Amino acid sequence: MGPKHCFLGFLIGVFLTSGGEAQSAHESLKPQRVQFRSRNFHNVLHWQPGRASSNNDSIYFVQYKMYGQKEWKNKEECWGIQELFCDLTNETSDLQEPYYGRVMLASAGRYSGWTITRRFTPWWATNIDPPVVNVTQHNRSLLIILHAPDLPYRNQKGTNVTVENYYDLVYRVFLINNSLQKMQEQNIYEGAGRVVAIGALTPHSGYCVVAEIYQPMLGRSSPRSDEQCVKIP
Repeated sequence: MGPKHCFLGFLIGVFLTSGGEAQSAHESLKPQRVQFRSRNFHNVLHWQPGRASSNNDSIYFVQYKMYGQKEWKNKEECWGIQELFCDLTNETSDLQEPYYGRVMLASAGRYSGWTITRRFTPWWATNIDPPVVNVTQHNRSLLIILHAPDLPYRNQKGTNVTVENYYDLVYRVFLINNSLQKMQEQNIYEGAGRVVAIGALTPHSGYCVVAEIYQPMLGRSSPRSDEQCVKIP
């Protein structure tokens, strides 16, 4: 092989090596763990810095689109931010449609590629809070009123929309007797109604009430509510 061929091979090797290093650096800057986290249809995009990025000088750019759309849209409030999250609740308000989000990083004059989420459908993916429980005591009886979590939307009348507008819900109410040597829990109600009456409780006993929401179509339950406790006279 002549000198020209050797020199040409050397240049090609340098080019391929530098390109590989650039590609490696490009990949190492990409944001990690880009995912939607959804609670009561508050849909927030979260991510972690790339392996080669510095938290001090990194800024992020966020785009989103509905499944099937060709063009990505910029989220203006999350364009050049330092936070590791971006609220896309308003941009993902068609709850039964699937969406994607993606994030790009810029650090010290270098730019990463985009990291894209998995397909995200709010109706399927959101986590529902437990019901709000109000307990009123009268003599040896309790009146329990349950409230489904509010959502970040309002109807045409301007009032808050609740989870009941989007799912068939089953409320489960549990009564805990704290006055026995060993606490006993009893499932006293399971149904769609939001008002539960309990009578004939044992005098001089302490009781606590907790509740949860079950979504039959999805086969999953919310966490339990905080205990609401009373003392029966």
